[in-house]
Amino acid sequence: MVTVEPTTLSVNGRYGVEAAAEFRARGWWRDGSASALLDRWAEETPTRRFVSDGTTEIDYATLRTRALSLAATLRRRGVKSGDRVVMQLPNWSEFVVGYLALARLGAVTVPIMTVYRSSEVAHVLRNSGAVAAITTGVFRGFDHAEMFRTLQREIPDLGTLVIVRGEAGEGEIVFDDAVSAEAPADDFGPHPDPDAPHLIVYTSGTESTAKGCVHTWNTVNFSAVGLAEDVFHTSQDDVLFMPSPIAHATGFVVGLLVPLVAGAESHLIDLWEPHEGLRRIERYRCTATATATPFVRMALDAQRTDQRDLSSMRFWLCAGAPIPESLAIEFDEAFDGGLLTPLYGCTELLAVTCCHHGDSLERRAGSDGSAALEGVQVRLLGPDGGPAPTGEEGEICYYGPGGVLGYWLEPERTAATIDSDGWHHTGDLGRFDAEGFLRVTGRLKDIIIRGGTNISAGEVEGYVREHPDVAQVAVVAYPDERLGEKACAIVVPAQDRTPTLESITGFLKERNIAMQKLPERLVLVDELPTTATGKVQKFRLRELAVNSG
Repeated sequence: MVTVEPTTLSVNGRYGVEAAAEFRARGWWRDGSASALLDRWAEETPTRRFVSDGTTEIDYATLRTRALSLAATLRRRGVKSGDRVVMQLPNWSEFVVGYLALARLGAVTVPIMTVYRSSEVAHVLRNSGAVAAITTGVFRGFDHAEMFRTLQREIPDLGTLVIVRGEAGEGEIVFDDAVSAEAPADDFGPHPDPDAPHLIVYTSGTESTAKGCVHTWNTVNFSAVGLAEDVFHTSQDDVLFMPSPIAHATGFVVGLLVPLVAGAESHLIDLWEPHEGLRRIERYRCTATATATPFVRMALDAQRTDQRDLSSMRFWLCAGAPIPESLAIEFDEAFDGGLLTPLYGCTELLAVTCCHHGDSLERRAGSDGSAALEGVQVRLLGPDGGPAPTGEEGEICYYGPGGVLGYWLEPERTAATIDSDGWHHTGDLGRFDAEGFLRVTGRLKDIIIRGGTNISAGEVEGYVREHPDVAQVAVVAYPDERLGEKACAIVVPAQDRTPTLESITGFLKERNIAMQKLPERLVLVDELPTTATGKVQKFRLRELAVNSG
């Protein structure tokens, strides 16, 4: 019997001593560290390029030198093992340097996507207790450094700012200066504990405030190694193309860790634009990637006019939406036989199910695959808490070496998600067919999946509710051909008021709410439909949102 500790997250508390020993014995947890892998490849293949981003290119030996230099600088500023350090950077090579510097110190990386603004970032800083942040200046018209300076005045624990590709203020660290100092490897002592917190990724998929998903090196490396060896079949000749944010789960694991564990290469792109994406694939001979499904549709539309040589791309993993059979066929033609295949996962678990080499087109288009990696167990629970029969819908539950320890400083949420036997309840619904292939069918949790990113409907409702013209609001998803889903606000206006979509989105922008969370459709109603117990009937509102377009 496993009991998750209520206050302190640990491997033994999450899995129990026997399960942890089995994970090691079976080779699912390999211990080691990210910095030990970097040491290996810097010695074996020092001049092999590890990361490029269209602006910079860094080989393994140079990467190690820069990471150690930055680690030494941060250590002089007081950052130590176990400290949390936020990184809000685009898909630039500096993110990779920063992560590996923190990994060598044993500090905990807390990545934040660049679309998030002060309200979300402040929550992450306060909840994580971050002592430092690595960020940039102006990117896509927004000054990230100035945002962090403002937050630093409100959050005294945030003692250190490192500025990448921007102007540093007084007392702040210039990234380029920090990576140029000498820092011998033996100054840092043993590599960090692989069972200690290593990575905290915040997600707001189900509730109105973001939860910090705590991964150890072993839990995150399990998925990286499994994807590299069993799904991508990665070799040192591969170039992983990553347009998804490496500050979130998919991009981090596939764009950074998969090539690191295989001694391969990563090519990053900081802004997805399909024509530029295809140019990069051709120029850098990229071989594999993982994105939300809408990226594929945009790439195929661009290829009709661009006619790039995409023959190097052999594997494209899709998450967030089913793959239509017509899309898989079109992909096969455009990418000269490359394989388009689905993956179902989440920040807490990373890889749950996927299709593999050898699975038929019908399987890849008609399911979300079977257990992604050896060691992963998936079961469906029906409404009565018992196993859902084959073909019937149930809640998707996970057990395996890739699950998070829990949510940072959130014992109640942890206990509500991970049961006493160590099974993680996802809140998603699915059906198994007779051969054990899963199809994700819906959600118990109320989220909108926009371009592969989970957006909490409850969080957006909280923001919109503050508008003076709004009396009541419910936010629901409506389908979008390009992004999968968008958010529609169903609003009961305040008396004698007539809110508009422009007034609501402008109101939210002034409060620094991330752009992708803004409603993109507005429907005004006299009242919200409710059940006899007063719960809003969102299924009726979804129909209204679809029909109002």
